[in-house]
Amino acid sequence: MQFSKRNRRKRIHWRIRNKVKGTAQRPRLNIFRSNRSIYVQVINDLDGTTLISASSREDAISNEGTKIEQSKAVGKLLAERAKEAGIETVLFDRGGYLYHGRVKALADGAREGGLKF
Repeated sequence: MQFSKRNRRKRIHWRIRNKVKGTAQRPRLNIFRSNRSIYVQVINDLDGTTLISASSREDAISNEGTKIEQSKAVGKLLAERAKEAGIETVLFDRGGYLYHGRVKALADGAREGGLKF
């Protein structure tokens, strides 16, 4: 039985989510990637709350160069906001996307900003 790309990604994402649960000490860093933008949230799954979020649609980032450069800037912005909120380590949830391109750039930017995962 063949699956569309979207259904395949959803199945991979649910498989990851069954194993990765964010807590207050180590929240989950979740990524959503659309064709035009990239969005990232830091989530405490025990309370069901979003602690921090950032996206490439914000004014400070939307005028930067390519989508990969924007993704790296989003990672750095998220790391800044995490430091202000007192978060140092997170669990990385790639959301079923392959770890390359924009997802990898976002992760590298967050690591450069000081997040550990």
